[in-house]
Amino acid sequence: MLIGKVIGNVWATRKEESLNGLKLMVVQRIDPFSDKDLDTLVAVDFVGAGIGEKVLVATGSAARKSIAVNQAPVDATIIGIIDAVEISRD
Repeated sequence: MLIGKVIGNVWATRKEESLNGLKLMVVQRIDPFSDKDLDTLVAVDFVGAGIGEKVLVATGSAARKSIAVNQAPVDATIIGIIDAVEISRD
């Protein structure tokens, strides 16, 4: 799983049929130790995340299992909105 921040939406009028009805968001990965911004990705959103929120993202086969359409070409899914992150630096 990854930690990221939602930075935008994706609208696609033409796409793979199994993606119809899915909300697509642009997520920028965050390094939880430094809060440094990393690469971006597009993720399906099932939890109602909004722009600016920190989110938990599942990738790979776990992303497909978390959505209703198991055969959709999805490799990233927002599975949670993060309230806080606590990290021990020991």
